[in-house]
Amino acid sequence: MEKNNQPSCSVLPFAAIIGQEQMKLALMLNAIYPAIGGVLIMGHRGTAKSTSVRALADLLPLRQDGPLIAEMDTNEAHEEITLQEVPAVGRQTNAHVPMVTLPLSATEDRVVGTLDIEAALARGKRSFEPGLLAKAHGGFLYIDEVNLLDDHLVDLLLDVAASGVNIIEREGLSVRHPAKFVLVGSGNPEEGDLRPQLLDRFGLYTQITTITDIDQRVAVIKNTEAFRQHPAAFAKKWQPAQQKLQQQIVQAMEILPEVVLPENLLAKTIELCLHLKIDGHRGEITISRASRALAALHGRLRVTAADIRQVAPMSLQHRLRKDPLEKIDSVQKIENILDEILPVTD
Repeated sequence: MEKNNQPSCSVLPFAAIIGQEQMKLALMLNAIYPAIGGVLIMGHRGTAKSTSVRALADLLPLRQDGPLIAEMDTNEAHEEITLQEVPAVGRQTNAHVPMVTLPLSATEDRVVGTLDIEAALARGKRSFEPGLLAKAHGGFLYIDEVNLLDDHLVDLLLDVAASGVNIIEREGLSVRHPAKFVLVGSGNPEEGDLRPQLLDRFGLYTQITTITDIDQRVAVIKNTEAFRQHPAAFAKKWQPAQQKLQQQIVQAMEILPEVVLPENLLAKTIELCLHLKIDGHRGEITISRASRALAALHGRLRVTAADIRQVAPMSLQHRLRKDPLEKIDSVQKIENILDEILPVTD
């Protein structure tokens, strides 16, 4: 993978984002291992949620002939159309990883794409206009205020997220194309909850709050103003840090297939989920994938107990059964069980 040596002047550098370390880590882990299942970022307004998502997509290496992640590139036998056939979303050499925003006001046709029935009947040729799902293939699909998304679009996203294929059917005509992407949602919990079916589809969950440290807030203002006034100079200043972080992510992608999760730690992960009464198997699957990505990010080929402890709260807090009488914080509840099952050792 070739690195992007030209600093972007349109997006705040990822390395320059102050604080919100858990959110940034969750995004990087998904970039390294998209099978984690995306990330849901909930928190106050103005806490760099959308800025961080766009900055990560800009940080990642340029694509060389197709999607960044090989496992996201599918060519299944049942497909009736491939994205290479659609000029608007065809493969581009040295193209940035897609970062597509799904607006709350989007119509179904804009999301899934449209078929020109008249052209098909008159000329006997399918005319497909790709939607947002096609454009997001191999990259990120970002939904701000995801908890306000219409139910019919939620159902549509659930189907595509489960299958990795988008199907458009109109008047007896059918088009299918691969639609594999990292789903990133953000929102303010005060504006409502997500449907449980959609909530469970997100691999990781991060709850972020407004930074209260004065020095960090000063740094946020300085960086924001410096970037607004002189974006090119600011990007150049942060280019070494960006390249270092980019190389770390690229190397993690390369060694990820070799990273091993010891069976005893996998058993402890399952024990954790059983103690917390997590429904289904997504909890332990997410922890196993996220811990491997974290080990790879640190250049290690073996997952440690510390890796499990770091990713478990992000993987499980949104999967806990809600108890209105529960007084303990969800993260604290997970950490208490971790202390019993995987105690901290020197």
